[in-house]
Amino acid sequence: MSLRTPTGLAVSGASPRSLELLERAEHQFRCFIGDPVATVSAALEDSPDMVMGHVLLAYLMLLGTEPAGLPVAAAACRSAEGLPANEREARHVRAVGLLVGGRWRAAARVLEDLAIDHPLDALALQAGHQTDFLLGDSRMLRDRIARALPAWHTDMPAWHAVAGMLAFGLEETGDYARAEHYGRQAVERQPQDGWAQHAVAHVMEMQNRRHDGVAWMRAAPQAWAQDSFLSVHNHWHLALFHLGLDDIDAVLALYDGPVCADAPGLVFDLVDQSALLWRLHLRGIDIGTRWQALADRWAPIATTGRYAFNDMHATMAFAAAGRTELIRAIADAQQAVIESDGHHGTDNMRFTAEVGRAATAAMAAFADGDYAQTVELLRPIRHISHRFGGSHAQRDVIDLTLIEAAARGGQQSLANALRAERALQMGRPPTA
Repeated sequence: MSLRTPTGLAVSGASPRSLELLERAEHQFRCFIGDPVATVSAALEDSPDMVMGHVLLAYLMLLGTEPAGLPVAAAACRSAEGLPANEREARHVRAVGLLVGGRWRAAARVLEDLAIDHPLDALALQAGHQTDFLLGDSRMLRDRIARALPAWHTDMPAWHAVAGMLAFGLEETGDYARAEHYGRQAVERQPQDGWAQHAVAHVMEMQNRRHDGVAWMRAAPQAWAQDSFLSVHNHWHLALFHLGLDDIDAVLALYDGPVCADAPGLVFDLVDQSALLWRLHLRGIDIGTRWQALADRWAPIATTGRYAFNDMHATMAFAAAGRTELIRAIADAQQAVIESDGHHGTDNMRFTAEVGRAATAAMAAFADGDYAQTVELLRPIRHISHRFGGSHAQRDVIDLTLIEAAARGGQQSLANALRAERALQMGRPPTA
């Protein structure tokens, strides 16, 4: 007889001890805290036939786009495929297999249907939500959670995670008031929920509420920053608020501390580091040797062709540091992805062809002082840039680069028009 989770989901091949560890690992994943990989690995040592342990390990290895995680995820998937599984678990295994094969949209659909049939499956909701983020699918970031919401009650232990995910989905679809409401509720219920904390930060970023953002992030950093693998990203948000207030000293202090020096070196940490330095670069601020050090960290992993969004951020570092050979290597890797027959990963092929290649080339052109080429590359993709993933706040770097390239390249009418557009979006009256 299968054991069951606190929400009544049957788990095959589990002992009471391994199920307890699996639940702990899922909690860590929901909050982005601790070491869920170590926890689920301990669960699998206890119960090697627990299929959901292999599934969770695979998700943890896949959803961060870490190149080194892919073979581990593939091995976990193979292990899961050979084990007895119920209908719900088999669908998770199917989703993992699609993710391993680079078919992220298909995996998102499997997880969508799974959550419709099993709305209390928090892992299906979270894996789907994170896949939606990688796909830049704003509506599904909201909708897959909204569909499950009636099944959840505020007294359930994982309710905070559902509310936090809904908050981010609402923010990405422009429903800022309700996004902040759900995000604050989630943090009040579970202060360690870094995703909910970050959802509220996104609201304040999009509404240009810089002082509110600083206050929100600095109110209780011991809750969202300690032992959290979202600490770098949430400190990046704090740095953006300070940047919006022209407090460059605070931005550099955050970069040199929690955004960089304290970072574990994950790919998404490098993305945040590139994105923050690039915003300073656009302002003409001298950042010393920081670009060179960041380029060194990117170099071993930048040419895997795994995710076009990462390619753009790696190129920022290489271009600003003058690493022309690595810029060419990324361009070659992107071309190989586009020319692949789909075995390499059909979704990233589309990401790269539709947006990634142009965005990446534009960053190199800007650093090279070719502002006309930067404008030429960015204007056609700025309205479809969601197609290669990330959030509105992250993709804002494309608009910022376009505005600065237009201004530096003598296209002053275009620069003024883009600034007026941006002012309206940020809730400020356009200036004369």
